[in-house]
Amino acid sequence: MNDIERMSELARSRKLRVCVAESLTSGQLANTVGQGESASEWFAGGIVAYLTDVKERVLGLAPGTDPCSAACAEQLASGARLLFDADICVSTTGVGGPGSEGGHPAGTVYLGWATPTHVGHRRLALPGDPQSVLSASVDAAMRLLAFHAETLHPVGPQRRAHPA
Repeated sequence: MNDIERMSELARSRKLRVCVAESLTSGQLANTVGQGESASEWFAGGIVAYLTDVKERVLGLAPGTDPCSAACAEQLASGARLLFDADICVSTTGVGGPGSEGGHPAGTVYLGWATPTHVGHRRLALPGDPQSVLSASVDAAMRLLAFHAETLHPVGPQRRAHPA
């Protein structure tokens, strides 16, 4: 079973609501998650936020946070999880390349994750051209999403009441 099949099964069986926040992967992660079986029942959505001021306003990134950091990845995941009222969120941020950026070498990637009770990150140092870095980032994010979804049990958090 591949990662999207595993994620789809976990989300359906545990009645999870899933979302993603992307800076590095430009919508590729949301595209991958959206291909999951019955995604319209469990994939709340995703947000692509490249500009720092958008990350701050929409996702709650603290001003002055390095956009290529563990702190940024965690804050993006936490902010999007709240925005989408989700049980779990994974985020991507980093430097795809081909050159370094902000003192970080190409291939420096941070994946963030957030659930109702935990927040964390994983740092990756990926080789290759920009497309290879992005592809490997999406693959790693899918594995991380499925891994943390396994720790969640039905039924997810109570949903906020939304005005009609």
